[in-house]
Amino acid sequence: MDITPSVTGMPRRSLFFLFMDGVGLGLDDPDKNPFARAEMPALQNLLGGKRLLAKSLSVPSSRLETERATLLSLDACLRVPGLPQSATGQAALLTGQNVPAQLGYHYGPKPNPEVAAYLRNGNLFSYLNQQHYEVSLLNAYPPRYFHAITSGRRLYSAIPLAVTSAGIPPRTQSDLSSGKALSADFTAEGWHTQLGFPEIPLLEPAQAGKNLGKLAQELDFAMFEYWLSDYAGHGQDMLQACRLLETFDQVLEGLLNTWKDESGLILITSDHGNLEDLSTRHHTRNTVPALVIGAPDHRASFVEGLTDLTGVYPAIQRYLEA
Repeated sequence: MDITPSVTGMPRRSLFFLFMDGVGLGLDDPDKNPFARAEMPALQNLLGGKRLLAKSLSVPSSRLETERATLLSLDACLRVPGLPQSATGQAALLTGQNVPAQLGYHYGPKPNPEVAAYLRNGNLFSYLNQQHYEVSLLNAYPPRYFHAITSGRRLYSAIPLAVTSAGIPPRTQSDLSSGKALSADFTAEGWHTQLGFPEIPLLEPAQAGKNLGKLAQELDFAMFEYWLSDYAGHGQDMLQACRLLETFDQVLEGLLNTWKDESGLILITSDHGNLEDLSTRHHTRNTVPALVIGAPDHRASFVEGLTDLTGVYPAIQRYLEA
């Protein structure tokens, strides 16, 4: 167990937030839901043989408890009509505020000025940074991303906006090359095929998961944004979606093999549904999974009272400060 003192003087607890964009709890229908079709042995083993489906929870408020994980569902609609969207959903996760209800609408994908104001005026990264926790976003961004932001041709999405608003520098090509960050696709294949950086080391998915676990456990709080899941949902390509999930499962296997349950938690959750229903190219109003991995006593305290997206911020705060 890591006995490095935290800011409270107690042994350090790590929390790794693996964010999967656009993942809801869907039906057991392999014609529509890649989670009902893809081969995901690591996830199924974690869930006691069950798949990541709505039926794995007998009612929306129930929990699935296994040896290493707790699965529950979270309301992503937040009592607002219409389809949940990325900007307001992620803002709710990162501020603990019901941003769509306060605005009166869901909005996305990128924050408009009203959503951006919530993120700039205080978010999970800024709070933890002010409390002197070691925090970081583990995604690496290519040079052209920073050029586009600086030139105004591109807007920050909600998560990097929260990070930069907290004064935390995003990780770069240099960090990726040195193993201090991960690419959006985990393996860095996209840096070769789409970005033109053949010198970036390629990783097998399981090794990428091991690297994520190692990096996250060096920090008090780490986050990784996996947005390709939302892209796959909008693409409505079942074969491609299954391939993506099977790669993710190999990453998860590597992460689980590296993670020390007694010293921290892994949280996997989302901002809205999408990928679980390829019959539509739009988002869904399904609940989203909250999968919490770690020691049973840590999990129990973390999920207490957790029912919707706004509960994630205070749960993380409570866990790290315990």
